[in-house]
Amino acid sequence: MVFWFVILYLLLSVGIGLFAATRVQNSKDFAVAGRSLPLAVVVATVFATWFGAEAVLGISATFVKEGLRGVIADPFGSSMCLMLAGLFFTPHLYRLNMLTMGDYYRYRYNRTVEVLCTLCIVASYLGWGAAQFKVLGLVLNVVTEGSVSQSAGIVIGAAIVLTYTTFGGMFSVAILDFVQISVIMVGLLYIASIVGDLAGGVSMVINHAAEAGKLDLFPPATMAAWVSFIGAWMTMMLGSIPQQDVFQRITSAKDEPTAVRGSLLGATLYFAFCFVPMFLAYAAILIDPDKFGALLEQDSQLVLPTLVLQYTPIAAQVIFFGAVLSAVMSCSSATLLAPSVALSENVIRPMFPHVNDSEFLRLMRVVLVGFASAVLILALWSDATIYKLVVNTYKVTLVAAFFPLFAGIYWKRATTQGALCAIVAGLTSWLALELVSQPTDIWPPQLVGFAMAGIGMLAGSVLPTWASSSGDLSRESKTS
Repeated sequence: MVFWFVILYLLLSVGIGLFAATRVQNSKDFAVAGRSLPLAVVVATVFATWFGAEAVLGISATFVKEGLRGVIADPFGSSMCLMLAGLFFTPHLYRLNMLTMGDYYRYRYNRTVEVLCTLCIVASYLGWGAAQFKVLGLVLNVVTEGSVSQSAGIVIGAAIVLTYTTFGGMFSVAILDFVQISVIMVGLLYIASIVGDLAGGVSMVINHAAEAGKLDLFPPATMAAWVSFIGAWMTMMLGSIPQQDVFQRITSAKDEPTAVRGSLLGATLYFAFCFVPMFLAYAAILIDPDKFGALLEQDSQLVLPTLVLQYTPIAAQVIFFGAVLSAVMSCSSATLLAPSVALSENVIRPMFPHVNDSEFLRLMRVVLVGFASAVLILALWSDATIYKLVVNTYKVTLVAAFFPLFAGIYWKRATTQGALCAIVAGLTSWLALELVSQPTDIWPPQLVGFAMAGIGMLAGSVLPTWASSSGDLSRESKTS
């Protein structure tokens, strides 16, 4: 029964997505839903975009093994990212009425900065998208009791998400997010009530986790522990701010106040609901310590699906896998659409200056298919955990794209030379350390890269320019 429900749910999602595609008339509709979304839909799409594979299965598995300090990057860092984006970046970016984050880098600096930052942003979505495809494969493998392999499930899930996203773009993403958020919230709360009773009550689970030290947020008072802690936290908190999906949700809102409120409310909702899968996974350890303890060592990502399949009634199983599919499909579509739009607009389109809007819409769809193929290959090839795939994706934007964005908005003296120095210094130092760093090293490579990017931004902007930048200065004067 669960298997057929999953099939029905997938077909229904495709149908809704294709229906939404009828509203796509031009490239702006496809990329940012015509800047027309009301508050409820903006909140839903902010929440659903981030509440994906890592939130349901990745965060929960990591929490059971490492406790709260193990998930400092997500949900703590990611929720703070949405808060900071809503308060300090949304008002500036929404007024510019741009299609992508890359457009800002061109407006504030030049074409070179635009391309470099866009490529870094696009690259960061590979791991995030692969994590979503992995969970789709995992779900199909579990509900078919192994009849569909995880690899085959990944391919099937990717094909379904790609279908409605390619036709409907941001309209399909937004409408499906609005529908799926109710399935996610109702489903997980219902499952939590059943599992809580099986584990002896909510207070029993929380008290056991506290006694086991799983609720200790801060690390031991050593420099190595704190540097690693701060590095993980900052990677998601600041590295996610320049992301195209965050920008897309900002610019899809019908007005600036809606964009700000949608980001803040979506962040709050996301942070609160991430604790529900954590509760479920930890409750499993109390329900059957031997079975789930062994599974935790074998493949921690299977703890939650196995718990639901073996210890809850059919209705609960249907609701749970509906919630998981809702979360992952919403996130998957966003991780395909955002980078594809950025790559089309900021890297490929300038090569064809005479392309009209209908041709550009076709180009974005072709790029979307190509990017999805690359993500699919990574999902099939990588053996990294879902949580690691997601967290590691934001390192490149942290070291390359954050300072040019932050300085461009808040420092009038920021120059193109400074932005280029920040990108080069951040990327080279981070990549060099990634190649030679050891697990015992105190300083995370991305934290060193972040610091070097800041130094590069400062030094490059205050030192004499090595080439004429009169064109850039005219752009800078327009930015407060």
